[in-house]
Amino acid sequence: MMQRPPAFWSDEPHAVVRLLTPLSLIWRGITQWRLAHGARRKTPIPSICIGNAVAGGAGKTPTALALARLLQNTGAKPAFGNRGYGVKLQEPCIRVDPARHNAADVGDEALLLAAQAPCYVSADRFAACQAAASDGATHMIYDDGLQNPTIAYDHALLVLDGDYGVGNGRVIPAGPLREPLRDALARCDAALIIGADRHDLAAQCAGKPVLHGTIVPQAAAVNHNLNYLAFAGIGRPEKFFASCRALGLKLVQTRSYPDHHAFTAKELVGLAQAAMEQQAQLITTAKDAARLSPAWRERVTVLPVALQLDEPEALLKLVS
Repeated sequence: MMQRPPAFWSDEPHAVVRLLTPLSLIWRGITQWRLAHGARRKTPIPSICIGNAVAGGAGKTPTALALARLLQNTGAKPAFGNRGYGVKLQEPCIRVDPARHNAADVGDEALLLAAQAPCYVSADRFAACQAAASDGATHMIYDDGLQNPTIAYDHALLVLDGDYGVGNGRVIPAGPLREPLRDALARCDAALIIGADRHDLAAQCAGKPVLHGTIVPQAAAVNHNLNYLAFAGIGRPEKFFASCRALGLKLVQTRSYPDHHAFTAKELVGLAQAAMEQQAQLITTAKDAARLSPAWRERVTVLPVALQLDEPEALLKLVS
């Protein structure tokens, strides 16, 4: 489970960063070696990787969903490939069935993806694509996997969080980068900046097409007459809290958890008690809700979000 990113990932200079820089060089070297020596296989249908360079939530899953909708509008039949974060798969490849599987079986992201198009969970990305192609898919969208050396992607899109940027610009563990931005960008057709570009990312992506988009919360899901206690276990919970406030919701309290956090019964009872004491309604993300039991989902308001693309035609042209 990914813990909250350390504060020094956003700071430069910092004594801890200098101490960890040698380890970052090792991490970068290993990543470069893996990518250079991977046995990349050509997929039977066009494959598109939605990747990022920064550890944590950049907006890959909303981007994958938005791309699937664009392709479906053209008559294509896209499918998703997902690793199934944190789950121990009992089969080599699983086609997700939301009526039968839960987050413990296939992962929270896979459940969200499967609501839009068929989703195949497997540690073997090529096997997932083969299964999708056999079932009639015309395109395979991989949610994450830019640093995976096993697939020769036909297209790749680098997703960047305009508000967070690339942190201190250092590679793990001294910073949040999985690899240097220029290395990741070199393997992508374009970059997609989500939200306001507060770090001049477009200039850092010079030489590649740069697209833009905005995460839009779905206001119909909430009641503006209520107080809310917001909780989230995603890459950057503060983004969710900001979305709630942008809708004009009154948040009496917020609680952050690590990404993909498996909520215990004790934690949920504690959240419900805190909400009751403050005469508030619990609210969370769709990704967090996927990890709740049906009984708890009925007690929690879910705020869905969607990616609104500024240049949808440009993205569709890139992957066509």
